[in-house]
Amino acid sequence: MSPAEVAQFLAGSHKMQLATIGADGAPHLVTMYYALFDGLVGFWTYRSSQKARNLERDGRATILVETGDGYDQLRGVQMAGTVERLADFDEILRVGSAVAERYGGVAAREISAYLEAQARKRWAYLLHPSKVASWDHRKMAGPGEAGT
Repeated sequence: MSPAEVAQFLAGSHKMQLATIGADGAPHLVTMYYALFDGLVGFWTYRSSQKARNLERDGRATILVETGDGYDQLRGVQMAGTVERLADFDEILRVGSAVAERYGGVAAREISAYLEAQARKRWAYLLHPSKVASWDHRKMAGPGEAGT
């Protein structure tokens, strides 16, 4: 995918797989909802969560956003990089509000008390990618078509 296609794909999705590195070196993989902030993937999580503890110890992470059932319909974006932890309450709330709006389709102002209470217990993160890989199998030529 081109950079514009990657951006459009990420903007059209709201769920990602997040891989962090556990204390024993094994990957820790979870599904997370996310929002975009100036092209960066942002998410929030409880401060006591395993992923937060992993990111405190080692700020490297990889995310995967994918879709498609049949092989010829598979599309995805993988980003590997380092996370920036946002500790400022207003920034945490901004990330959480954006994630909630994308996930639930509810305006943050309608659930502001809930979001503010949650922001006091969470960290927010922005992923700064150092490597981006993408694929769109819909672009592949089928049998008997040019390129096979």
